[in-house]
Amino acid sequence: MSARKQPSLWGQIILLSLIIMICVFPFYWMVTTSLKTHIVALQTPPAWIFEPTLQNYREALFEDGVLRTLINSLVIALSTTALAVLLGVPAAFALARFEFRGKKDLWFWFITNRMVSPIVLALPFFLIARNLGMLDKHITLILIYLTFNLPIVIWIVTDQFRGIPYDLDESARLEGASQFTIMTKICLPLAMPGVAVSSIFAFIFSWNELMFGMVLTRSEAKTAPAMAVSFMEGYNLPYGKIMATSTLIVIPVLIFALLASKQLVRGLTMGAVK
Repeated sequence: MSARKQPSLWGQIILLSLIIMICVFPFYWMVTTSLKTHIVALQTPPAWIFEPTLQNYREALFEDGVLRTLINSLVIALSTTALAVLLGVPAAFALARFEFRGKKDLWFWFITNRMVSPIVLALPFFLIARNLGMLDKHITLILIYLTFNLPIVIWIVTDQFRGIPYDLDESARLEGASQFTIMTKICLPLAMPGVAVSSIFAFIFSWNELMFGMVLTRSEAKTAPAMAVSFMEGYNLPYGKIMATSTLIVIPVLIFALLASKQLVRGLTMGAVK
């Protein structure tokens, strides 16, 4: 029996190794290219062994203003995430715990918000922001990102609240607890995995967003992804600085995901096993 299972096990190991290599190789290429000079980065065939340099990072951060755009992205992403959670958790609790007229239509509107392509809304948002004098403002991107991330928080957290037994609400009511106390003291702690997952998604979507960052900003509120694209000017492609900026963009997302990995796994697997 073990002899029959051994080839299957080795086959799974080889397949898993190939999948990992395919997934990791783009990150490896990005990081190594960011450590190459422009001449080495353009070599054909590629240089696998080279002397690494931090020149691309120094130029990108302190000469080209990438550090400021990273701060802009961090402020916008954290603000959007905080607002999405602050507004989304009570809305999710209401959708999960109460019955009211138009609930199904409201729920359908929330879950279909992500179906709209950002490029369709880019021009209307640009015209509105220009007419209101809100181009190149942090608050503009925060509000726009909130319209896309709030439905994600509501969608995920509503499902978490629905998985909490209603008997807990009834028991708390008999003890004289208000509805706000039931939400914050009883249901919210049990729904924290879902809140953590939705927060991670909201942060990542806000941090990585490119379209509105390019259309609605110029210099003051320019985000890091928009800055990375701005390095591409005609035939001049500074691959080293582009990859250095991309690496700097990826690092905060990895740190944020690692810090919340336990809650992420719990939130994604909750309800999978009954």
